[in-house]
Amino acid sequence: MILKKILEQAALKGVAEASAKIFGNVWNPTGQRSPHKVLKKRLIGEEIARWYPHDFKRDDPVWVARLERERLEKLEMRKRRGKGPPKKGHGKRASKRK
Repeated sequence: MILKKILEQAALKGVAEASAKIFGNVWNPTGQRSPHKVLKKRLIGEEIARWYPHDFKRDDPVWVARLERERLEKLEMRKRRGKGPPKKGHGKRASKRK
């Protein structure tokens, strides 16, 4: 009876080990904690990068120059109306100190 149980356990152990090898799973008969679960996960950044298409506009120097020119024109218009950023030392915090 005891011998039969030992043989059954050995056979099941062999089947489980062979199954792990065939299907590419980790064989961990002792059940100790293993970092394999964390290490086999895909990296999150790669998955997100694959989801969004490549932005070709950022690679085009003409497009980048146009955006920069528009930003500077908008800033100049705001300065003419008096809505631009204050000069250094004349901001909100500087006026509170007086």
